[in-house]
Amino acid sequence: MVRAAVIEELARPLVVHDVPEPLCPADGAIVRVMANGICRTDWALWSGNFWAGGPRIAAPFVLGHEFAGIIEEVGSEVRCWQAGDRVTFPMNPGDGMCGTCRAGHQHVCEQGGALVPGVSYWGAFAEYVAVRFADVNLVALPESLGFVAAASLGCRYIAAFHGLVDQARVRPGEWVAIYGAGGGMGLAAVQIATAAGANVIAVDISDDKLAAARRLGAVHTTKAPAPEAAYEIVELTGGGAHVSVDAIGLAQTCQASVHSLRPRGRHLQLGHTVAADGGQIAVPIDLMLIKELEFLSAFGMAAHQFGPMLAMIESGRLNPDEVVSRTVGLNEVTSVLQSMESFDTSGVVVIDRF
Repeated sequence: MVRAAVIEELARPLVVHDVPEPLCPADGAIVRVMANGICRTDWALWSGNFWAGGPRIAAPFVLGHEFAGIIEEVGSEVRCWQAGDRVTFPMNPGDGMCGTCRAGHQHVCEQGGALVPGVSYWGAFAEYVAVRFADVNLVALPESLGFVAAASLGCRYIAAFHGLVDQARVRPGEWVAIYGAGGGMGLAAVQIATAAGANVIAVDISDDKLAAARRLGAVHTTKAPAPEAAYEIVELTGGGAHVSVDAIGLAQTCQASVHSLRPRGRHLQLGHTVAADGGQIAVPIDLMLIKELEFLSAFGMAAHQFGPMLAMIESGRLNPDEVVSRTVGLNEVTSVLQSMESFDTSGVVVIDRF
């Protein structure tokens, strides 16, 4: 038996108790969880407020997909890993076999929706978690990177890195506006865009979150509501940001992000919608047309793409520890999820006591 924080009823407090140990798949591994981030996706699944058409869970269930730990056991088909290896997980896994995976995009695998621990099966709000297709999905951790920092990479940090570096192609000297800059995704985006040499404008609703964004490199901050923030950004930058990021997924932040751009700017969508939007957000399509704007997105990052990001961490150019606001135990997870309802959490909160 292993300890886990279990959803016994949706939107009700999690119950910490012993559950059966996960079984090791032939193609997978069992990881002893040393740290696990608490993500807004966890809140959406727990509260029943996931985007339209997205996954649903049924109690009893164990959340947790942003984990780092030590391999305890590997399956008979696994060739690249062994017990004792320090690893993290890319949140959006692939099977390595579909056409998308073979093209190098395992994070948007055609079968990936069935492979995510904490979403499609019991996850890492527990002492141990099972991983499928370990040879394709696990990532070796440098000895210099602690487990709490590694867990903070989760889905938010890697999505921000892939989105800004690979998708939006942020360049030194560009203006980058980030809506929702004080959350886990937003602070990661602030740090990564700053490391890429950009001038970051942080938009959020609280002074504390904006102060955190300034500590991570933002050169300008604003608490203006989304429509007004866009006008402020256009004026400040002399025509609009080169890249604007919606790190939340609300209609007003997505639309304001697009309005913040200069001609031929790039909008980057990192936040999911909520259930009330039905998976649909109207965008100013005529404005996007006449300005030749790009609409881009990022959904995690494939395991084989971690190398450049880990190299920047080892060199000190990136520091995911700075995105972590605090650590908690399993019995504190409910209070963190409840605070996400009103966007009260700052940065990444990580479980490190099981």
